[in-house]
Amino acid sequence: MADLAILEKRLNFVFKHKDLIKQSLVHRSYINEHPDFALGHNERLEFLGDAVLEIVVTEYLYNRFPDTPEGQLTDWRASLVNANILAGIAGDLGIEEQLYLSKGEAKDQNTKARHYILANAMEAVIGAMYLDQGIKKTKEFILAEIVSHLDKILADKTYQDPKSKFQEKAQELFGITPSYQVINESGPDHDKVFEVGVYLKDELVATGSGASKQEAQVAAAALGLEKKKW
Repeated sequence: MADLAILEKRLNFVFKHKDLIKQSLVHRSYINEHPDFALGHNERLEFLGDAVLEIVVTEYLYNRFPDTPEGQLTDWRASLVNANILAGIAGDLGIEEQLYLSKGEAKDQNTKARHYILANAMEAVIGAMYLDQGIKKTKEFILAEIVSHLDKILADKTYQDPKSKFQEKAQELFGITPSYQVINESGPDHDKVFEVGVYLKDELVATGSGASKQEAQVAAAALGLEKKKW
């Protein structure tokens, strides 16, 4: 079970309401095995944390780069809030050892599914921080632990993101914002595979699959760029 004191020390954030940080670590699979657990899973906190993370990163980029066009800022933002970055940060902070997982999920290490569980937990922790102490303290954490990776990303040019590219070209050429829809889900909860389509209005341009909706969207956008020769 989670050792909250250790995690708080690594996060440099002491929670006033311990149930918030505890719930941010609870994966849905754990609730399936422990239906009487006092707290719910972390998906609502993840939803909130995703929004908080995006606004903090967006504000930072907007203020730091006043002459950079929107499309470029979108790419840079995507590079900072993607699953790869968030899962890596979660691993560095020791979040993985503190997760509440089902027995099967706990054994399933070093997989794409675990990768996305970690990224989602990182967002859930941010959501918990926001509810516990508001935007100011949460922003300090995001700037220190996540936005601090930006300079390396820019230097390595690892910010090229298929979804952002596809959206930029679709808006430039047709004035359309692409949409993504889940076409199919398969597999057990701990190892799901999502198939997602990318659409321009009613046109299905391409489909992609992945261990998360985000991964499937990226795959669909990448294939869409190839099909459109963008």
